[in-house]
Amino acid sequence: MKTLLTITAVIELGAALALLFSPSATSVFLVGEPLDLPASVIVARVAGAALLALAVACWQARNDARSRASRGQVSAMLIYNLGVAAVLEYAGLCQGMHGIALWPAVILHATMAVWCITCLLRNPKEH
Repeated sequence: MKTLLTITAVIELGAALALLFSPSATSVFLVGEPLDLPASVIVARVAGAALLALAVACWQARNDARSRASRGQVSAMLIYNLGVAAVLEYAGLCQGMHGIALWPAVILHATMAVWCITCLLRNPKEH
């Protein structure tokens, strides 16, 4: 679980910084469309702030992987990863969006979700 939380923290920190400092370019990279409205940029930056919070929580939890709080963090990241994979898959299949990072991001989040499930199903003494 420690490795999962550490890698998650690093990945989400990168996504957070990208959304906070360059939301429109991040959108083009991910879904192939810029953020044209000021409200869209604000919402993307709010998402970046949320990802920063998740990254910090994962980083803080990584050294206490046997705790109930860490398991709760991994449970939250499971929901997040499943949600992101589903939303991005919908963007690609139903909305025709096609940024260069779209399908790699879907695969990454689906893989991270499987890893979360694996960690949660293990005996806590093995973490």
